[in-house]
Amino acid sequence: QITFGSIFLGNVPVHEEVHRCAGQIYGYKGCIRDFQVNNKELFIIDEALGGRNVENCNVPICDYHPCHNGGTCTSDAENWFCECPKLYSGKLCQFATCDENPCGNGATCFPKSKRDAVCLCPYGRSGILCSDAVNISQPSFSGTDVFGYTSFLAYSTIPNITFYYEFRLKFQLANHHSALQDNLIFFTGQKGQGLNGDDFLELGLRNGRLIYSYNLGSGTATIISKPLDLTLNIHVIHLGRYLQKGWLKVDDQKNKTVTSPGRLVGLNVFSQFYLGGYREYTPELLPKGSRFKNSFQGCIFDVQVRTSMNQEFKSPGSPEGHPNSGRSVGQCKDSPCSLIKCRNGGKCIESGSTIYCDCLTGWKGAFCTETVSVCEPEHDPPHLCKQGGTCVPLPQGYTCHCPLGTTGTYCEQG
Repeated sequence: QITFGSIFLGNVPVHEEVHRCAGQIYGYKGCIRDFQVNNKELFIIDEALGGRNVENCNVPICDYHPCHNGGTCTSDAENWFCECPKLYSGKLCQFATCDENPCGNGATCFPKSKRDAVCLCPYGRSGILCSDAVNISQPSFSGTDVFGYTSFLAYSTIPNITFYYEFRLKFQLANHHSALQDNLIFFTGQKGQGLNGDDFLELGLRNGRLIYSYNLGSGTATIISKPLDLTLNIHVIHLGRYLQKGWLKVDDQKNKTVTSPGRLVGLNVFSQFYLGGYREYTPELLPKGSRFKNSFQGCIFDVQVRTSMNQEFKSPGSPEGHPNSGRSVGQCKDSPCSLIKCRNGGKCIESGSTIYCDCLTGWKGAFCTETVSVCEPEHDPPHLCKQGGTCVPLPQGYTCHCPLGTTGTYCEQG
């Protein structure tokens, strides 16, 4: 209904005059999306001047008919699952059931033949029947196996990620062919149900380039790096986002930025943080965006995150560094420092799953290949700009841009 130049969606505010003129009014019950007026899209929530009794619409995943082999899909507002007929199992009823499960410690059983079963071991276990304990400090991911399962680690939901986050990680590729083609590195998303408006955060590899994507609910933002330098054995990634603006730094490549479309500024994700793969790797169930067909192949070191510039970086998980679950993840065999070469006198430091180059004075960057500007805090000696003055580097030295109310070479005078 249109009245006095305003557009009311779903219902109008109920006043006494409305009751007298129109009698009883019943508001619309259901979901409204993709609202346009005169070919101009209006963001229903973000551009609304007011409203009440409105909540997010959850389209049932069963509308996408995900169940295989005659399975029946059941869903409510929060969850969904497939009821599988006999002889089938899996999230999507896509696998034949192991009649006699020999696997231990919660391993996933897969019937290799009518007589032989294969045990896909959970995190921290190895061996034919997953009976051997293994200590994993530097996880090695095997990608997607011949049975369609992926190796992965799942950590608890990362808190306070809505408006700001930074991630740092390093990885070593298992090979330079399949590991570079179409592989997921990490993912966290809104229920992970693959709907158009789902918020998500995703990092992966495609055709030898890093692809970093996120959706705040009003469109996907994507940064694509330059091709990886395959002479490097270990790659260093640093990425982040503040409100709509995101950025990606890969090895010694230049920093690249992007701004997400629309007007929404918050990332609302509730799923676990998945590293290397996904529990039931069906790309169609991931939010629409840069869906990766396969999981990661290789080793991932030192994944760290912070959700405020004033915080220290921490490993994901609760307790810190501990995944909730995982599958087919081993220990990386090679010492990372045997594969990394720090430049310009830098020294490789290895501490548990943490590895980095300790650079000499005047150098910085993942491999100590970038010079420290005279205006940067790391420079020795530090610049002399006072009272909030901004240091600006020059071909020879630097100058200070003074804030209002100060003057002098170093803004030292009032």
